[in-house]
Amino acid sequence: MSARCHDTGTPASGPQILSEGLRLFFPAAAGLAVLSPLVWASLFGLGLPFGGDVPPSQWHAHEMLFGVYAAALAGFLTSAVAEWTDTPARRGRHLVLLFALWLPGRLVGLLGLAPFTVVAGLTDLAFLGLLFWYVVSALIARGSSRHSSFALWIGLLWLAELGIRLAWLTGRIDLSGRLLHAVVAVFVIFFSLALARINVVVINLALDPSGKTSRYRPHPGRQNLTAGLVALYAVAAFAAPDSAAPAYLALAAGAAFFDRLAEWFIGRAVLRSHVLALGGATALAGIGFTMIGLAGLGAPIAPNTGYHVLSVACLGLAVLAVFVIAGLRHTGQALDLPWQAHAAFALMALAAAARVLPEIGLGAGLAGTHYLIAALLWSAAFGIWLWGFLPALAGRSDDASS
Repeated sequence: MSARCHDTGTPASGPQILSEGLRLFFPAAAGLAVLSPLVWASLFGLGLPFGGDVPPSQWHAHEMLFGVYAAALAGFLTSAVAEWTDTPARRGRHLVLLFALWLPGRLVGLLGLAPFTVVAGLTDLAFLGLLFWYVVSALIARGSSRHSSFALWIGLLWLAELGIRLAWLTGRIDLSGRLLHAVVAVFVIFFSLALARINVVVINLALDPSGKTSRYRPHPGRQNLTAGLVALYAVAAFAAPDSAAPAYLALAAGAAFFDRLAEWFIGRAVLRSHVLALGGATALAGIGFTMIGLAGLGAPIAPNTGYHVLSVACLGLAVLAVFVIAGLRHTGQALDLPWQAHAAFALMALAAAARVLPEIGLGAGLAGTHYLIAALLWSAAFGIWLWGFLPALAGRSDDASS
């Protein structure tokens, strides 16, 4: 998303929170991220007694991906696509309809209500289908295909959700697990594509907060290399999971993310929290894919550890960074981060460490409790962001810097 500020005037048809997609869906995503680990941990001990034959781990993964991250994606795209295409933004009843389709699946997923999985699946598919149309219709109105990759990946996300729901209904838990891994890769691709569009502005503002100069220009070869290699890995991992090809492609994807870290060779400006968060998410993507690749070639690493690095650490940090950057810029503020933003990044880093380190033999004393600790820290990270940024997004007089 461009880091420039939109017109923040309240539309005549509704409240400020419905004036732009990110104002509604970023708080919705953060609210679910806060609530779901607390419910799962306090009520069910991370289990789900109504989940039927679907493992709780798959319910949790599904709600992280299709609940939290899909809402973040909806907020990002309903705001950014209008900017990119210079078309009217979706607002008011268009956002309410999208939210109404997103919500039922979250109510079902929060409690793991297996008898209602068909209803939840239908509304989730309708949500993704409507988001797809919002993106495509803007591209058609503009007569442009420049950002059509986002529409393509939303379409593939729709197919993955359909496959997961059908696999759950037919007892193909192995298939639903592979599809959930593929969805993690799809969201990493979304991160990579978004990074190519926002990082230029973010780094230039870090180098020159006045915005008068643009000292940084990215290497064009890095813009889509990571997304392309992750896509190749995802296809190979789904189609031939028992071959060595996915492992080598995972290593290639990891190397591409490490290569992309050259974008952050900008001196002391890299130490600004939001810049460091985007760079950290990129580094974690490289680490996650490297772990997956090494595990596939026989290293003593569980493949799921690499996926945990991607889903909890990389994507968690990336989503928070976008929430902070867009939350400030789209409410008319400079990128002077409030303390809540710094605290949210720190808590997310701790959540990632708590989730992953015991799985690689570090902090072994946390083994067994690290799931709960990581979940609560992850919840706290989004909660403190919500506390700091909701007033400005909702249009009240106080803002995130108060």
